[in-house]
Amino acid sequence: MSFSVKTKNELAQIISHKKCCQLAELAALFRMDGTIQISAYQKISLAVITENAAVARKIFKLTKERFGIQTEILVHKKNRLKKNNVYSIRIPPQPQVANVLRLLGFVDGENNWVMNYQKSFPSELVRDVCCKKAYLRGAFLGGGSVNNPEGTYHLEIISNNKDHAEIIADLMHDFHLPAKISRRKNWYVVYLKESDQIVNCLNVLGAHQALLDFENTRIMKEMRNQVNRLVNCETANLNKTVDAAVRQIEAINLIEATTGLNKLSPALKQVAELRLAYPDLSLKELGETATPKIGKSGISHRMRKLEMIADRLKEHNK
Repeated sequence: MSFSVKTKNELAQIISHKKCCQLAELAALFRMDGTIQISAYQKISLAVITENAAVARKIFKLTKERFGIQTEILVHKKNRLKKNNVYSIRIPPQPQVANVLRLLGFVDGENNWVMNYQKSFPSELVRDVCCKKAYLRGAFLGGGSVNNPEGTYHLEIISNNKDHAEIIADLMHDFHLPAKISRRKNWYVVYLKESDQIVNCLNVLGAHQALLDFENTRIMKEMRNQVNRLVNCETANLNKTVDAAVRQIEAINLIEATTGLNKLSPALKQVAELRLAYPDLSLKELGETATPKIGKSGISHRMRKLEMIADRLKEHNK
């Protein structure tokens, strides 16, 4: 089960006891995945389609509790791809449908159709903070997804209407979530890409278990990344130490074969003999083996002198 599905399953268990929040969440779900059907006899029915069983149960329960009208669930399998179950929560034609349409903002007070209901969004549905959260929760359940934090950080809600996408983004901005909108074929994608933003969004939606799982995974991921950076840094330093030691030993061997180490000053001879005796030590460790001890800068200075002598010998022998 994907992280996104787990998150939706958790959100599907949240049933607000406030009627205003129930209505806001249903309004979002109907706007995301709903259809209005008008028969030849002007009979009107509503339906919401989802592939998530938990979301279907929630829509059914909210519709029954908020509107108290006959509601049914139809199930069929997809003919293509994964052949998942598809759930259609349907409000069949009945006298109360007109009131439902009005409450959801599809018709005005005089039962006239709101032709562009996205631009004429009923702001009274999201007047309170709790209702804004409920609407965003419904929008996510209807068209949202969130990546597993093991991979790239990404949360999105897609809509087929630009105005509705802007409404969703504005609601997220009310919670200091800097959502952006992009176009993907015929869809408008409201998205967040920073891990902190996604954590805050999950908190706003009410997905607290998903938030904890996200945070735990993120912490482990960042710890692994830090360990990898430290290992890479240590490896790079080790490689530099080895390369420097090889270069120093080659210089000392050239001096020994050409003029002999006895021709060196006592200080340089001491460091040369130490390097030959301890080829694997770092400069700091090499200085600590000397008697008396020599600092890293002192060892480094003498090594540079030995390499300069070797370079002059190379030039002289050409």
